[in-house]
Amino acid sequence: MISMRRVLAAMAPIALAAVLAFAATGADAASIHRSYSYYSVSGKTAADLDKSLSRGGHLLKSTGQRHPGAAQIRFDAKARYGSNGKACRVTGVYVNVYAKVFLPRWKQRKTASPELALVWDTLSRDIKRHEESHLVIARSHASEIEREVRALPSRPDCSLLRQDIDKVTQRIMKDHETAQKRFDRIETLNFEKRFERLLTYRLEREFGKLN
Repeated sequence: MISMRRVLAAMAPIALAAVLAFAATGADAASIHRSYSYYSVSGKTAADLDKSLSRGGHLLKSTGQRHPGAAQIRFDAKARYGSNGKACRVTGVYVNVYAKVFLPRWKQRKTASPELALVWDTLSRDIKRHEESHLVIARSHASEIEREVRALPSRPDCSLLRQDIDKVTQRIMKDHETAQKRFDRIETLNFEKRFERLLTYRLEREFGKLN
């Protein structure tokens, strides 16, 4: 069996590119722009795959370690605001999330035994699900930035409103980092039981009811 303790994915550092200025904005809805990058995993046994994942996983500078899956996330926030001579208010805001997801791809998948292939498929899908969940968390917080910035009350001076926007953005980005770390902790604690449940379900579906 693959050593499941080593196949948990980790987030890359999350950077916020907050461009808060008098910029024309499009639709006010947080969206994710994602791309995928794959690295090769090689081996004919579970032990081989375990070693290959450890050697070939994406290297994160934040941990100095290689991880089977990773997601690099960047926020691009833009706000439009202006004054009518009496007060300054927000007139538009959007936050886009840009993500690059790193995932493993097994070279010998097509020629592997059905049992090992099933274990790998279950594992690789869980790795992808984990990374996609990080993107969902990011999008949720991007939408929260949009809502709170849009709801800011007007201020007598635009410099004061700019400070309010920065405070909201910084607070929610801090909450975002905390939420991502909490998700990883929960995933780590529940991984073995979750994977066993997923694997049992797929074994029953593929090879019939287990004794």
